Amino acid sequence: MNDPIESPGAADLPRLLEVWEAAVRATHDFLDEQDIQLLKPLLLDQYFPQVRLSCIRGGDDRVAGFLGYADGKVEMLFVDPLVHGTGIGRRLLGDAIERLGATRVDVNEQNPKALGFYLSQGFEIERRSPLDDGGRPFPILHLRLS
Repeated sequence: MNDPIESPGAADLPRLLEVWEAAVRATHDFLDEQDIQLLKPLLLDQYFPQVRLSCIRGGDDRVAGFLGYADGKVEMLFVDPLVHGTGIGRRLLGDAIERLGATRVDVNEQNPKALGFYLSQGFEIERRSPLDDGGRPFPILHLRLS
């Protein structure tokens, strides 16, 4: 897959939200419906504006995966579950490391697939927080590139 990595435009934000929701439903089984509905508007209003977004489009020209970066850290990485395992996440992460200088990422402890992915890409667990940034009981593992 050699689709270019690009910056999504404002018109892509609804699609980013779709990718986020589909990926969360596929990988974050510890979140309930109320959690998902609480987080959705925060993405558009707070989280997306605070990060540098990059994306890869699929053959249909729709965003297939995206990454948000800020201050040396991957703040979010989500790939449409229909294309999990095709290298989109690996390419987005590699770009963030090489081009942007990302060396850190946080991952939900209850998302073992994401943890395994980041460990396979050279990250190591640095520390653990028992609560997420919202104060909810979703432990966070703080990883650093080794």
